[in-house]
Amino acid sequence: MMVIDNYSSGFLRQVIDYKAFIPEAINTVWSWTDRELTRLAEKSAIAIGQLDAYSHQVPNIDHFIRMYVAKEATVSSRIEGTQTNMEEAMLNETDIHPERRDDWKEVNNYIRALNSAIVSLPALPISSRLLKHAHATLLSGVRGKHKLPGEFRRSQNWIGGSSIKTAVFIPPPHEEVESLMGDLENFIHNEDTGLTNLMKIAIAHYQFETIHPFLDGNGRIGRLLITLFMVEKGILQKPVLYLSDFFEKNKSYYYDLLTRIRTHNDLLGWVKFFLEGILETSSSASQALKDLLVLKRDCEEKRIYRLGKKVNTAKLFLDYLYQQPIVDVEKVAHITGLSLVSSYKLLEDFMRLGILKEMTGAKRNRLFAFEEYFTIFKR
Repeated sequence: MMVIDNYSSGFLRQVIDYKAFIPEAINTVWSWTDRELTRLAEKSAIAIGQLDAYSHQVPNIDHFIRMYVAKEATVSSRIEGTQTNMEEAMLNETDIHPERRDDWKEVNNYIRALNSAIVSLPALPISSRLLKHAHATLLSGVRGKHKLPGEFRRSQNWIGGSSIKTAVFIPPPHEEVESLMGDLENFIHNEDTGLTNLMKIAIAHYQFETIHPFLDGNGRIGRLLITLFMVEKGILQKPVLYLSDFFEKNKSYYYDLLTRIRTHNDLLGWVKFFLEGILETSSSASQALKDLLVLKRDCEEKRIYRLGKKVNTAKLFLDYLYQQPIVDVEKVAHITGLSLVSSYKLLEDFMRLGILKEMTGAKRNRLFAFEEYFTIFKR
């Protein structure tokens, strides 16, 4: 039996002229004695349950899911150094400044990887195979495309430092990756670990980051794993909770705690931090859903009703904006069936009602954003 309070994280193994960390296998029965951990486990389970229940009350929740995924992709990628914001993530590649297209591609690859993995879950549960598929999508055509997309590494990697001799952390040798990932996969699907599901994914995330099975993209895939776990286990029916925002706000602490597990065996501190993240993020996600409903009612009941005969067309357009909150006149014409002239008039109506704002400042190829909508997801 493994005890969270007295966890032994692993050991250093001498490999040629460096020492690699070999993590302890985790697929076993677990227990803990810390009362604060028990309290956090109960509170976080209640909070995420309330969020899930509330998401069922939101009409057409799927309209909003794309924004949640875009935010997660933007923030998770930003932790790794990209600069794309949510508005840019929703644009077409041709609308992105050439110097920022690499970052845009990385964020949109993350969106595709997450969406594809969620769709695959019923037929392909969480596994090395699923994570490899997601990794192949993540690194497709971007920086890292030569670092074995979709394959576990076949050489030693390291974190921090200009070389392996100055590295902050050296993961296990590549020969250990398959067996360690097999143990992680078995742990994820083991229903008799004695852990709550939220404790389990906290430990699984740590273990994945410690194994660091890919040459590049481990951080993003590790955070993507959290969402996949919650959806697969039915903790959330809809993917409306993501921890990357919490991790980014506490970035130094996030990395320090992961490191402390390996250096001081402090798994307890990490699991508590993770559960606190669930609590904070569940609360903010619930508030976002409430704010979305308020905005939706305001737009539908107090704004577009003023458009008289245009109301039905305006409602159709507004529903589209929840899925794609940046548009141009051609897109409006395509969605509504209006002429370009009438589409421009509808855009002017939406700007007059405070729903859309022109974001390019250009006379041609203008883009219009549902700014209030973006604001809800940026809080």
